[in-house]
Amino acid sequence: MGITRQQALDCFASDDLIGIGMEADALRRSLHPENVVTYTIARLVDCSDLEKACASARKSIDMGATGLLLSDTLPQQVTLDHYESIFKGLKQRFPETQLHGVSATQILKLVAASHLSLRDIIARLRDAGLDSIAGSAVIFNDEIRKRAVPERCTTAEWVDVHRTAHQLGLPTKATMIFGVGETITDRIDHLEILRSLQQETGGFTAFTPLTAHSGVAILPPNTSEPTAVEYLTTLAVSRLYLDNIPSLQASWPTQGLKVLQMSLRFGANDVGTALLEDHLNKPGGATEEELRRIIREAGFKPVQRDALYRTMFLN
Repeated sequence: MGITRQQALDCFASDDLIGIGMEADALRRSLHPENVVTYTIARLVDCSDLEKACASARKSIDMGATGLLLSDTLPQQVTLDHYESIFKGLKQRFPETQLHGVSATQILKLVAASHLSLRDIIARLRDAGLDSIAGSAVIFNDEIRKRAVPERCTTAEWVDVHRTAHQLGLPTKATMIFGVGETITDRIDHLEILRSLQQETGGFTAFTPLTAHSGVAILPPNTSEPTAVEYLTTLAVSRLYLDNIPSLQASWPTQGLKVLQMSLRFGANDVGTALLEDHLNKPGGATEEELRRIIREAGFKPVQRDALYRTMFLN
């Protein structure tokens, strides 16, 4: 059982960052005693039509990708038939490649545009070839969400989508995008919702805490991005609270490579994705070579995984 709410509050109030990190690191080592830190190689796929999707997928696989990331941001109102056509086409041509993406908000749009139930929509996406659903969750406080991400679904709707996916055997990711004007209590509430759902279904493969920026949420005026200390504390508390979610993923796009390396001593056992799109990388990049070097220098063995956190490739 993970730490209690009060213990989480005490951790956030403490100035003993190293001590909290050591506790999270000890739990990480008990969950992952093999001294391995994982990463994956993936590419964002253009899903506007099947020809573009397949061309992007072929290029990605040739470059070493084992997974394809599916974006919600398409120019047209995407239909269920469109998704099914793309997913089936990709799976027919690249059966071993895993498809990850489609947010809870996008799934609910498909429900609203059809006469089908949420369960039917997710089952059809799964049967078409979707392997896992994206987390993409700004802090679970609906008043804050209305201001920060007004186009996104409510907390209850997000939970309903992920619970239904788990019931249908479709794994999902969990995230917490924080730094949008929430309180520490809001963060713990978010973690509690995820812990409870994982206790019920066991369907989350990993959890990733992410600091917010203007590209993903509307931030309050004069809001400062969380510091590295605040990020590391939140990461460590997340590991201690979510002991029932197997993997904790650190974030290089929001924190940079130096903090990413420190994260491996604060409970993280995964460094996320080496993206193949150069334009998505920050200056200095996060290439596979860079991630592997960072992992080794932190004292761990770098191992490539698949999108479902299952297969490990020896390389």
